[in-house]
Amino acid sequence: MKISDHEDRGDRGDLGEGLARLRAAVRDHWESLSASERAVAQYLVGAPVEQLLFAGAQELGTASGTSNATVVRALQRLGYAGLPALKRELASGFTTAVAPEVRLKRRIAHVGPDLDGIWTDVIDEAQERIDQTRRLTAPDALRAAVTALADAVEIHCFGIAASEPAARHLSLALGRIDRRSRFCGATGFALADHLLALRQGDAVVIFQPGRALHELTVLVERARAVGARVVLVTDELGEEFGDRVDAVLTAPHTPTGITSEALTALVVADVLLLALTTLDENRAVDTSHQLTVLREQLMTTRGSRRG
Repeated sequence: MKISDHEDRGDRGDLGEGLARLRAAVRDHWESLSASERAVAQYLVGAPVEQLLFAGAQELGTASGTSNATVVRALQRLGYAGLPALKRELASGFTTAVAPEVRLKRRIAHVGPDLDGIWTDVIDEAQERIDQTRRLTAPDALRAAVTALADAVEIHCFGIAASEPAARHLSLALGRIDRRSRFCGATGFALADHLLALRQGDAVVIFQPGRALHELTVLVERARAVGARVVLVTDELGEEFGDRVDAVLTAPHTPTGITSEALTALVVADVLLLALTTLDENRAVDTSHQLTVLREQLMTTRGSRRG
């Protein structure tokens, strides 16, 4: 297939390597595609990027005159693990080139006021991201992460902005299974106070999907200097920080913004929590019982005061 020079010059804007790779893949694999797969490929390189980001496999199948199964098959022949993998690559260039308010306007225009469509779009993307989380994190990486946390004296959970909910959730829930933990969401000079609290034998869980913040580098270096273990939960930084941390767990971010950025990070946090819980069941159960007793006492006290 020949993609026009007009398209290669970027008539849809400078949308980065993701779009360039898609076009190159279609050119390189064109001869090996079936007729229906070519129809999918032609649609993919001709459709607006935002339309691809918001569309499900069924929608792309209908638009290309094929089926959702053909879409998945065509993407695999083009070298993608699936539709989420394509969206992941395209989203990076799209979010860089298009202002947030413009992306929001396009997202609203795509979804429209159809409540059934909104329900389907949100749940479909959530499912796609969770499925991608399952595929992208290898069992060895999970074992390395749990090993790093299992014997930690204290677990420091770091997350800012959209990553804060996952870090707070992990820190709170660790306390409920009798694991010492603390949340940190500080940046700049304020982070220095927290870095002082890191000790040998501690562990740090960092939630940071993209952007290699300077704070992230300093935090990792400080942990290494004092002898603390590090687990990084990320989407894009695994390769950059992989040789400086004990484990990298992948939590894909949203390509469209219609699901919470924290969704997959929260899922990863719950995996870590359950794994740590199973390592010392009696300890976790006893702590859970104590929590229940304390809650009941607080409820009784509140009731008595009202009386």
